[in-house]
Amino acid sequence: MKPSHVRAGLIALLFVAGCGNHSPVIDVLGSYFPAWIVCIIAGLTLTLIARLLLIAFKLDTGLHPAGIVYPCLMIVFTMAVWLLFYKN
Repeated sequence: MKPSHVRAGLIALLFVAGCGNHSPVIDVLGSYFPAWIVCIIAGLTLTLIARLLLIAFKLDTGLHPAGIVYPCLMIVFTMAVWLLFYKN
């Protein structure tokens, strides 16, 4: 066997190493949804709540550019929900 074939085989094994785990699913009224969908919805909800609080306390004027701040805030909330509930 050529060394390039061995290298390609090892790289392929690295990509398939995580395929044995099953992603968590949530039963919602009899339908099963992947947990990441629930985390995205929770992240969006928390971002909207944070935005309303920032507007209420007049702190939103210091957040520039808002087109980057709020999507980043949503990503942080989404990942935090994932780590809080599905870290295993």
